Amino acid sequence: MSEVLKTARQVLSIEAEGILRLKQRLNASFEQAVELILASPGKVITTGIGKSGIVARKITATLNSTGTTSLFLHPVEALHGDLGMVLAGDVVLALSHSGRTEELSRLVPQLKRHGAKVVALTGGLDSPLARAADLVVDCGVEREACPLGLAPTASTTAALAMGDALAVVLMDKRRLKPEDFRRHHPGGSLGQRLNLKVSQVMTKGPAVPSVRPSAAAAAAVKVIDQGDLGTVLITSRGRLLGIFTDGDLRRALLAGADLASTPVSQVMTKDPLTVGPEAQAAEALHQMEAKQITALPVVDDHGKVLGLLHLHDLLGRGSLSFNGLVPE
Repeated sequence: MSEVLKTARQVLSIEAEGILRLKQRLNASFEQAVELILASPGKVITTGIGKSGIVARKITATLNSTGTTSLFLHPVEALHGDLGMVLAGDVVLALSHSGRTEELSRLVPQLKRHGAKVVALTGGLDSPLARAADLVVDCGVEREACPLGLAPTASTTAALAMGDALAVVLMDKRRLKPEDFRRHHPGGSLGQRLNLKVSQVMTKGPAVPSVRPSAAAAAAVKVIDQGDLGTVLITSRGRLLGIFTDGDLRRALLAGADLASTPVSQVMTKDPLTVGPEAQAAEALHQMEAKQITALPVVDDHGKVLGLLHLHDLLGRGSLSFNGLVPE
């Protein structure tokens, strides 16, 4: 192995080790930070200097995109007028690996005077920042990946990962839906897909799995197995009669049906929920979520099958592209 690869792998190992140890040290302070933010009538403000400031900016971006309003506050600029953005009820995430950053030590008392709560993301559990904060989330690492132990490497990765964990937990607690994510990402590939019409993203033509109602259930299972949609449409002369899914298969087996001799029409779901080709993809996604299903037949006003819309078509699958759109 070359020295270049050896060093690179060592760096990755040290940083991965730092995150894994962080996982083991998660405790009630993290839960309290989540509850503090959820109960806050204000916004989340991140702050830090140097590399920690860069990580803080990224955490702010992630929070904003996942449903938690956030701003970045530069510690120096804050002491020269930008404290005006801090309001009572705001929660401040203050990042410093050592917890001894002079600018933050000067800033925290001012933040608290403005009525903000301060959560320290630090490895310095007995530092001035930790002592001044309302809550401390341990982001400490055993060592930096830098061979000199000077450049922030593993410590910034750990803080970044903790910020991601916080953002995702908040996203889950707020029950953020794909359509909410779309509103925050109108320029992203997911946002673009959900803004399209169903006809633009559905599976159509020979790729739509279908069988006649007289086909044996076993034949329908074979069609399902040949594709990746977990569904087959039951049609007659192009018109939709029903749908047969993995769930219908399980129910048929539990009922003791002989798949080889039972017509699929006897075990299919009749009159399934459908969607029209002109409907917006976001609307179809909402229907899927409401009914806890993963596929919708697309039909015209006369019940003729035009296509099949699967959750994969909305959220992306592999290299699937829609009118030139390629999922990120």
